[in-house]
Amino acid sequence: MSTEAPHENDPALHELTSLLEAIRDNQRQQLERQSEALALQREQFALVQRQFERTEKIQDRAEAIQAKSAQIVNVARRMVVIAVPVLVVLIAYVTWLLFRR
Repeated sequence: MSTEAPHENDPALHELTSLLEAIRDNQRQQLERQSEALALQREQFALVQRQFERTEKIQDRAEAIQAKSAQIVNVARRMVVIAVPVLVVLIAYVTWLLFRR
């Protein structure tokens, strides 16, 4: 076992130094990539949020349209209930007028 301090010209020291520098550089690259990926995820999340808000608005409008349609259908049903008997009476009256002679 040697307890000597490494010298600056020691090839193992240079190799170790370059290896540590490569590790550091790779870690920086990885952090940059993670930062880019996180920014992209934030953009995608914001897009999904906007789409969800638009979907909610469309759903609310659809519900309002359906409610209005239900009101119109109810009014039409009431009118048919009133109009059909009136039409039957009128047809009967016109028939009576035509054939009473």
